[in-house]
Amino acid sequence: MGSYANGLLHGLIEEGFDHNLTLLLDSDLPVPPLPVGEYRLASSRRRYRGQLAAYEDAVILGSDIARIGPDAYHAIDLKLPGRSPVPLVVTLHDLIPWAWGGPRMRGERFRFWLGRRFLRRADLILAVSKATADDAVRLGKVDRKRIRIVPEAAGDEFKPRPGAPDRVRKRWGIKPGYLLFVGALDARKDPDSLLRAWTAANQSGRELELVIAGDPGPQAPANMGAAHRLGHVDDAELADLYAAAGCLLFASRYEGFGLPCLEAMACGCPVAAFRNSSVAEVVDSVGELVADGDADALGRAAAALSRNPTNARRSGLERAKTFGWRSTARQTIAAYHEVLGQPARLR
Repeated sequence: MGSYANGLLHGLIEEGFDHNLTLLLDSDLPVPPLPVGEYRLASSRRRYRGQLAAYEDAVILGSDIARIGPDAYHAIDLKLPGRSPVPLVVTLHDLIPWAWGGPRMRGERFRFWLGRRFLRRADLILAVSKATADDAVRLGKVDRKRIRIVPEAAGDEFKPRPGAPDRVRKRWGIKPGYLLFVGALDARKDPDSLLRAWTAANQSGRELELVIAGDPGPQAPANMGAAHRLGHVDDAELADLYAAAGCLLFASRYEGFGLPCLEAMACGCPVAAFRNSSVAEVVDSVGELVADGDADALGRAAAALSRNPTNARRSGLERAKTFGWRSTARQTIAAYHEVLGQPARLR
């Protein structure tokens, strides 16, 4: 969510739209790092942060919007007003608690069920992928005519990084050419399949290390074998990790967009992933997509890409260029004009 907010704001500023913006921030939290722009800031005070916070959000947001008096309100997540006094645009990243299901998603369904219910009231929904748009119709009961597909993008840090192998070796003592996984290790990311795929990759005749980057999350297994678990890394470090990797080994079983795949391609890192949800939309034909859940095939694909990465690196870089935050911003601005009944002004 932070990557989306940061990327979209940068894109809107670069498009010269920032003087039209007011950012609504939680007054009880520190102001996040923000780029220089002509936007204004407003604050919202929340009293509750437990499981029932969504109810307060729904009431307080409506009051905040009325107080600020914008032409339209853009919610970048499912924390939605119960009633909006102005046209409402919502970015929908996913409906994974319902699409993925299972007992481990019960808490997330409870936290966001009110948002899913209010989603149908939005004047326009910006789905980050076709898969998410389909979920909005199927699981959110949203009219498809009110959905626009506006994809995410990789940040500016994610690009080919000369010297990355040496920096990775010096920072973590890891030999370049490893398999990389990025993200939490919750059930949806399928850490068991990740380990099985790693084993299959090493059975192909080449010894490959596995590097795991990102906050592991509360569902992470206690034991991930001999994998290097780096925990949270900043964007510059993550970009180096992508650039020095032999392949991104992406065992996720469901993605609203699949940003790690795009970030990897933007850094010249080949991608091997399960074919499911939105992943095929992002990776297209430039990576190796295998049948969903076939961990052995995933490992073999990753090993093959790490042995001969040249074509995948080149095609991945070209594919990544088709996504960009300025393009996302232009499509978002067009959505604002649409809900206000104004002519679109895409440049």
